[in-house]
Amino acid sequence: MGKKRTVGFSRFSEVQTAWLFMAPGLLLLALFTFWPIIFSLPLAFTNYSVIGETSFVGLDNFKRAFSDVDFIASIKNSLLYMIIVPFIQIISILMAILVNQKIAGIKFFRTAYYIPVVTSMVAVAIIWGWLMSSNGVLNYLLMSVGLLDEKINWLSDKDTALWALMFITLWKGLGYYMMIYLAGLQAVPTDCIEAAKIDGASNFQIIRKIILPLLKPYVFFCTLISLMAAIRVFDEVFVLTSGGPGNSTLTSSVYIYQQGFEQFEFGYSSALGLIVSFIIMFFSIFIFVFNRKGGVNPY
Repeated sequence: MGKKRTVGFSRFSEVQTAWLFMAPGLLLLALFTFWPIIFSLPLAFTNYSVIGETSFVGLDNFKRAFSDVDFIASIKNSLLYMIIVPFIQIISILMAILVNQKIAGIKFFRTAYYIPVVTSMVAVAIIWGWLMSSNGVLNYLLMSVGLLDEKINWLSDKDTALWALMFITLWKGLGYYMMIYLAGLQAVPTDCIEAAKIDGASNFQIIRKIILPLLKPYVFFCTLISLMAAIRVFDEVFVLTSGGPGNSTLTSSVYIYQQGFEQFEFGYSSALGLIVSFIIMFFSIFIFVFNRKGGVNPY
């Protein structure tokens, strides 16, 4: 009996200890994530603007959103931003395979590829703003090899600004997804790969028929979070272009911020936030269903 009580007390203590460790994180999550979401729900049906009286406006904010040219432009740009999702997955997997090799100095390459992830967005903006300016290195290199006839200010030109921002997002995010795929690769049983080599399988066949199927849960996870990140991209757009020139780089997150914290129309910006949340939810459900039905078949 005494032994059973000791075991029960031990399990109880482990549960309590786990909750104690999780408590600070859960508290911050509730305070800065769940509470703003809950607070924004009723706010979306009002004209709350900090100053002035607040009144219930029903669905007026949502009607206004669907006739707001700037908001529609921002949604189009956010959806266009999703183009980088497949590229970021493919390149990250290739990088993970590369840095999973047992060669000298591989830890240096893993660190080097991860540096953009931990680099401040302000520093990234300064570097890429200079590289992509009309007198920057990018123009010099492209003109040197004959790919460009005249200088382009990549971040100030309507035709190139959004694509330039997509490239910066791709560059900054590769290291993050590479590390996730690297963890997945290191969980792949080496016996399977060795057996395939003995049977005469090429490296391409090993990647296609062994590694990619085993990485499927990682592909699903990375695709889901990169898709959500693409739709609500904010930092690089806000720091480098603030949505300009014109509305060519205006994304939904930047427009919601502008309506809330520059125009002080918090009721309207809450309604916009809800609409964008539903769009993200739609694509997330689509990915879940697609994955449940088998996803991309590598065979």
